[in-house]
Order: sequence, then C-alpha cells, then structure tokens
Amino acid sequence: MSPAELLARETREWLLKAADDLGSGRVLEAPGHEATALYHCQQAGEQSLKAWLTFQDQAFRKTHNLKELGDACARLDPSLTSLADEADALTDYAWKLRYPGAPYVVDPQELEAMLTLAGRILAEVQLRLPPEARLT
Repeated sequence: MSPAELLARETREWLLKAADDLGSGRVLEAPGHEATALYHCQQAGEQSLKAWLTFQDQAFRKTHNLKELGDACARLDPSLTSLADEADALTDYAWKLRYPGAPYVVDPQELEAMLTLAGRILAEVQLRLPPEARLT
C-alpha cells in the first residue's frame, strides 16, 4: 500500500469514528441520555477535525480541545475558520457532563444545535477530502 493510500485509509478510520459517535448522539437524544449524547457530539467533532489533520499529514497532540484542533485545521484551510470557531462550543462536553458534580440540565435546543454542529463539521471535512479519503 502506498503512503497516499495509507493516509487515506487512516483518514477514513477517523471519519468512521466520527460518524459512529454522531449516530450514537442521535440515538441517545432520548430523555435521560442527553448528557451522553452531547459527549458523543464532542467526540464526533473532535474526530472529524483529527481526520482533516491526518489527511494533511499534520501531527496533533492528544487533546479534546476543539479550539486547538480547529485552529490547526483553519491554518491549513482558511475556509474552515468560521466552522473551527463554532466547533469550540463542543469542547466542554468532553468533560462537563462526564463527572460527578453540579447537575446540568440539557436544554433540548442545545442538544439539537450540537448534533447539527457535529454533523456540519463531519460534512465540511469530507467535502474537502478527495473521494478515496471520504466515507462511502
């Protein structure tokens, strides 16, 4: 397998993870699971941005910070700047609802907006990839 094929394959693996988490978020939209759905939105956004960086052969550190990842993506493709700025809204869901502490009530509109945002991030990344690196 050529280096380009390996890169496309690794990119698709990130996209598959993103699509899986986005699907999980949609399944978990049901009452009582909204916090976990938001976590999966964050994961989908994170993995989508990491897919773009992977395809660009750009190293990134282990992080859940979508501001950091989005800024790195926007440096490679300035047309991603606005979306990268929006993606930061997902960052806190990596931890905010995952640990004991003050209760957080998820607003249904908030969840729908974050599902939409995570889906847009995945879609926009895929639009910038050649067919061999996209999900089929």
